[in-house]
Amino acid sequence: MSERDKRTDREKRGDPHKRSDRRPEHARTPRLDTPTDVRRPIVRRPQVRQDAFGIFAEQFARFMGTARFLLYMTGFVIFWVAWNLVAPASLRFDEYPFIFLTLMLSLQASYAAPLILLAQNRQEVRDRVVNEQDRQANARAHADMEFLAREVASLRMAVGEVATRDFMRSELRNLVEELQADEDDDSAEDDS
Repeated sequence: MSERDKRTDREKRGDPHKRSDRRPEHARTPRLDTPTDVRRPIVRRPQVRQDAFGIFAEQFARFMGTARFLLYMTGFVIFWVAWNLVAPASLRFDEYPFIFLTLMLSLQASYAAPLILLAQNRQEVRDRVVNEQDRQANARAHADMEFLAREVASLRMAVGEVATRDFMRSELRNLVEELQADEDDDSAEDDS
């Protein structure tokens, strides 16, 4: 009896195990393994390319580490202080404690610090990649050196088995001496 027949049989008999509160197939709740619709935000976040911003941060940090930046900043501060001390009272915009100057320098430092840290992080990532490449190159060079050392050792062993020029000379000398000794023995026997 098939599953379908069993089901219809239960329905006819009024099976007590039948659930009457079953939902129809189309009214099922969404499953957890199916993706939900993506909701669009009302206000979009500004999209900033990370590379472009990172490059800007590196250039900014590089400029802030130069003597030119220090000279520009020193000139700016000297001009600011001189103007607010020497200029007529009606043209001064920041009196002696130079609160506005302090605020400007603090603002500049508060923007400079994260940019410098971002540039350092990017440099650290580059250094990590270069170090990994160096490590791989060193491992390859080490493997190559081990291979060459094994090859040289096998060549030395093979050369040890090959007859050298000196060995051949000594063997030929021994043969010549034996032949001469045999000739001398033969000539001595012929004389007798």
